Amino acid sequence: MPGRRAVPPNWYELPDAALLDLRLSDLPLSIPGTMMEGRVAELRAELAARGLDFPIHFYLGEEWFTPDGHASMAIPFFLAHPRLERLEHSQMLAVEGGDHEWCMRILRHEAGHVVDNAYKLRLRRQRRALFGSSSEPYPEFYDPKPFSKSFVQHIDPWYAQSHPDEDFAETFAVWLTPESNWQRRYAGWPALAKLEYIDRLMTQLRGKKALVESDEEVDPLRKLRHTLRRYYRRKRSHHGIDHPKFYDRELRKLFSDAPEHAGNMTAAQFLGKIRREVRRVVADWTGIYQYTIDRVLEDMITRSRELKLRLAIPEEQARYEFAVLLTVQTMNYLHSGRHRVAL
Repeated sequence: MPGRRAVPPNWYELPDAALLDLRLSDLPLSIPGTMMEGRVAELRAELAARGLDFPIHFYLGEEWFTPDGHASMAIPFFLAHPRLERLEHSQMLAVEGGDHEWCMRILRHEAGHVVDNAYKLRLRRQRRALFGSSSEPYPEFYDPKPFSKSFVQHIDPWYAQSHPDEDFAETFAVWLTPESNWQRRYAGWPALAKLEYIDRLMTQLRGKKALVESDEEVDPLRKLRHTLRRYYRRKRSHHGIDHPKFYDRELRKLFSDAPEHAGNMTAAQFLGKIRREVRRVVADWTGIYQYTIDRVLEDMITRSRELKLRLAIPEEQARYEFAVLLTVQTMNYLHSGRHRVAL
């Protein structure tokens, strides 16, 4: 296997086209000295404050990931340098864990997986009774129940529903979050029983030595020989849309090609105008990558242009109603079975 190749000292000044030709394994990255060092320290402090002062090994990889059976956690490489964050944003329209609050939510979630591994909690009978069996296969797709109160809401509103292990990790993350007031927030929810179980269980584990302390790294950055270009090609394919969809009936409810609206702004222009704002709103509502939502939006803009549609209602009303429409179509996309099921 070829070794590490030298990269220019000023690699972070390269334009995107040249940067994409670099291999992941050649990037001179590490966690110390980055913003992630401080966030990892914050997570360690939160765990220590709860008496969970066991070792977690952090390393850089392609994505957020906790290897099964190990006390280690992979952090996405692009969070180790501002230049790579900018590249990630240009390629995917968002940086998963890029801001402090979002990053801490993910770290707490992944810490739930590590605690689960470190103390072999999945073997406990009550843990299986409340959350389900870890041996249940991960679904290729999952069909969330948006109004269910049997699950906490943390990384996104429905991620806990994807698998028993994700349910455990999400519940742990809510419990760990400082000042989350989970007792009041989830009062009356069936999910409260899971939080109370976590609270009792973690109290029992205070100060106890972990049963598993393996710091094995699975797919660490240093072993990833493919280029950034290939990485993003695969990532966009995974989070993109397989086939274009047309939304004629839905679009005609908001816009019109009738002669009396001929002087109005075109629907395509209007959607282009609100594109960034509405994409962010729907991402917040659904938890789906902005890149995926933007592909749906692009289809709608293209179809509106082909149908020669124009605004037929006031802009503010159209803005709100289109956000609802885009959310519905995004949810249809999620239910159709192409939504991500793992971090």
